Amino acid sequence: MDKKIEKRRFTVKKVLMYSGVTALVVFIAYQFIFADRRSKLKTDKDKITIAEVKKGLFKEYIPQTGTVEPARTVYLDAIEGGNIKRIYKESGAMLKKGDVIMDLSNLNRELSVLSQEATLNESINRARDTRLNITKNDLDQRQQLALIDNQLAILGPQYQRQKKLFEKKLIARQDFEKTEADYKYNVERRRITYEVYRTDSINRIEQIKDLNTSLQRMMLNLDGLGKILDNLSIKSPIDGQLTTTAHWEIGQAVNTAQRVGQIDIVGSYKVRVPIDELYLPKISVGLPASTEFDNKTYNLEIKYIYPNIVNGRFEVDMEFTGETPQGIRRGQSLRLRIELGQPSQELLLPMGGFYKDTGGNWIFILDESGTRAVKKEIKLGRKMGSEYFEVLEGLKPGDKVITSSYENFGDNEVLILN
Repeated sequence: MDKKIEKRRFTVKKVLMYSGVTALVVFIAYQFIFADRRSKLKTDKDKITIAEVKKGLFKEYIPQTGTVEPARTVYLDAIEGGNIKRIYKESGAMLKKGDVIMDLSNLNRELSVLSQEATLNESINRARDTRLNITKNDLDQRQQLALIDNQLAILGPQYQRQKKLFEKKLIARQDFEKTEADYKYNVERRRITYEVYRTDSINRIEQIKDLNTSLQRMMLNLDGLGKILDNLSIKSPIDGQLTTTAHWEIGQAVNTAQRVGQIDIVGSYKVRVPIDELYLPKISVGLPASTEFDNKTYNLEIKYIYPNIVNGRFEVDMEFTGETPQGIRRGQSLRLRIELGQPSQELLLPMGGFYKDTGGNWIFILDESGTRAVKKEIKLGRKMGSEYFEVLEGLKPGDKVITSSYENFGDNEVLILN
């Protein structure tokens, strides 16, 4: 008897077919729902720069270049013009206060000074003669008063004696009247002479006072004329090093008020620094700065801010707060880092070429495996010179990012690092 063989519903072939279809559907669904469809680019890890984001001390500063100048400079300007007669000191010479640098000759000026000196001496002599005559007049009047007093000293007692004798009719009237007339005449004469002397004395005091003042003024003028000729010798006003504005030669003309050089105090320096006017609100006296010289760091401080802005820049003077670098020279350039505020702990991102391509709005951040880098939005703040950015959003300490240029990455969002 034949037995009916039931047909199997699920054969191996069907199972394999259904499994394949299911896998294909799942794969397609995964690709639509879960798969990373972002554009990718393979790049050589050795050709990029990877840096780590970390917490650190943030110092906002600006790099600038300053010029070394002497801390104190005294300029030498010719007070009197003339031709160079003799040169005693050349540029670079070390000077002591009062050392003669050069002598000038100016014949016209010298003759003019001699003429003025002669005129002043003549005026001084006339004033002295006038004062002598006033004094002599005073002595004459006093002598006249003394003579009258002497006459009165004789006539007074004589008049009193003869008056008594006349009253007793012991002498003639004629003798008494003559003595009386002589006595009264001298009394009146003394009164008038004294009145004139008193008036003249008051005038003499004022005259002598004016004459003395005039004499003092003329003597000062005479001294000033002597200094005019002294000004033909250009001397060092302080101890220091001479720097001339040109190579001077004997016979060369020097004009009045022309600068012939300057004296610098040796060993004391400052740094003149031009700064962009954009930083003017942040710059103040007392801000610190630092510079590297001969593999050593030196500290400076802003001491003076010049008020004028020229070609979009203003200048400041900085002085060394501690040790002054040995071997620096006037006119030498120094690279400075001027701090703009108090340092603080911030999240720091090293600078790199990525900023030019992203504007600091995003960056490639590496995953934990270090084989992939994904584009991520960030927000940056201030710059710390040419070294770091301040990170405000998007990164955390320990993140590793690509800081080199993104020029060859195109619009890809994921980098596969080989």
